[in-house]
Order: sequence, then structure tokens, then C-alpha cells
Amino acid sequence: MKFLITFGTLFATYAIAGFAQTSVPPSVRFIAVERDVKLQVVDWGGSGRPVVLLAGLGVTARDFDGFAHALTSTYHVIGITRRGFAPSSIPTTGYLADRLADDVLAVLDSLQLQRPVLVGHSVAGQELSSIGTRFPSRVAGLVYLDATNSYAFYDRSIGNYRVDLNEAERRLHELSSARPRDQARLIAQLLGNDLPALERSLKARQALVPTPDSSAVAGTALFVEPRFDLRQAMLEGHQRYTTVSAPALAIVALPHRLRPRVASDPRQLAQWQTWEAQDAAQADAVERSIPGVRVVRLPNADHFVHKSNEADVLREIRAFIARLPR
Repeated sequence: MKFLITFGTLFATYAIAGFAQTSVPPSVRFIAVERDVKLQVVDWGGSGRPVVLLAGLGVTARDFDGFAHALTSTYHVIGITRRGFAPSSIPTTGYLADRLADDVLAVLDSLQLQRPVLVGHSVAGQELSSIGTRFPSRVAGLVYLDATNSYAFYDRSIGNYRVDLNEAERRLHELSSARPRDQARLIAQLLGNDLPALERSLKARQALVPTPDSSAVAGTALFVEPRFDLRQAMLEGHQRYTTVSAPALAIVALPHRLRPRVASDPRQLAQWQTWEAQDAAQADAVERSIPGVRVVRLPNADHFVHKSNEADVLREIRAFIARLPR
């Protein structure tokens, strides 16, 4: 439901199912997208319109093995493993959403793929929205697989604490070194948008943060050598996308399948219900705000909708692509 599930849980739960046996093993290569940064690119073959698959957090392109093979009868199917996830390079920089999207575009350029359909699962929604916002003509269409969270599409009435914090921090950093002629613009953006949005998010978050225990005794802080934290880098890389111009299909698990252990625990059930209400509001915002988008709600599906509801997802993708101009 939320991409913040730990990498290990995601991989352990779904890795085995994702490595379906196919008659022809896919080809794998590594493409440089930046100095000392290479991405794993998986080619399952097929012919026709190119379809590029982008995996969610904690998994690689090979997570799509079985699903990709089902698409090769109609399309040329390729997958990309983003930076930060082996066997792709794991640099300590370059996790801004736009930079990750630029990595995708660099692969498209290297393979000379013209106007592919991009299919992204979970956190890959941010890369889809980055391209659909900045370079919509580079793609024929975008398919979001349970990938329409607010880091993929931002609605002001819902907000997102992490996105709002990131945008305000980046603007303040830019202001600190801006030339005088640029300062007025940056200040206007901060006062008119970024800071009011952050204030709303902080007030909402304040209600969720536990009050510190005043009896606790603060310990003496020791210097700790900073270590690269991929999860934190991904969080800090979220951006605000509000205008996606490319044709889009969003397939969402709504409501997600309720697991028995969650249903039997009142605390977990209450959290699940809160998340489902947020996801429903987000899906409504996407449907209301992105011109021409088709939002398909699959009740009782898993977050990995292309596995739990493969037939439904394949049907919707094929119908969506069939309607795209050649």
C-alpha cells in the first residue's frame, strides 16, 4: 500500500513469484546514464510498439519476468533497474525524481526507442510523472500500476509532508546562493506556495507525532560517520508534480486486499482504513485533475497488482495502448 514497506519484506514476499519461467531467457545489458553509473536493462523481446517497465522500490526489472513475457506477443518489452538497486550502480547521489527520470530517458536514447509506453509500479510513478510533466512528447503513454501516490501526483487539498518539506528545502537552498535578480522570484514562490503548503503538512503531521517524554534524559551525542542511506535518499528525492500531459492509465488496488492478521488487530485495521481512505482520495484527485486519464480501481488486489490481478492489468494495458495514436 505504501512504498515505505521495507525492502526486505517486498523482496521476500514477491521475488519468487516474479521469476516465472519463460521459454526464452531475456537478454541483459548495462547502459551508462552518467559517469560511473550504469543501469541494468532487461530485454524480453517481442515486436511492435516498445513498452518499458519500471519496477517499484526494493526490486529490480527482473521482478517483471512473468508479466513481461505475457506482453511480448504484442509489444517489444524492456525493463530498467533504477540506480541504487544492484546490479545497477549504487552511487550516493542522483536520487532526485527528475534525475531518476533522466536516467530513463538516457536509456531510451541509447536504445533509440521512439515514443514508448512507460509502465511504472509503485514509486516508479514519480519517474512517469516527471517525464509526463517535462517531456510528454517523448512517450506515447504512461501506465501507473498502484503508483499514483502524492509523490507521483500532488493535489493541494491532500498535500504530502515529505514532498512539501523537500520543495521548501530546495527552494531555500537555491535562495541562499541566488543572484539578486532571481531572489524576488524565489521569495514569491516560497511565500505564495512552498511555505504555506509546508505549514499545512506540518500541522497535519503534528497530530500524528507522539509527544516527547519530558522525563527522558538526553545522552551525550558522539560523532558518527555518516553512511549513505538509500531509503532516505529516495525520500529526499520526491518532487511535486501537478501537471501530467501525456496520455495516462492508472490501475490502483482500491481497496487493497485486507490480510487476516490486519483484520484481527484493531490497531492495524484502523491504520489500514486510514491508508485506504488516503489512497481513495488520491485516486479521485488523479481522476479529477489529469486530462483524459483513465483510473481503474481493482478491489481486493495487492499492491503488486500486475501479479495479484495479472489478467485485469494486461487487459487494461492492451486496451489503453490500442487507443493511442500510432
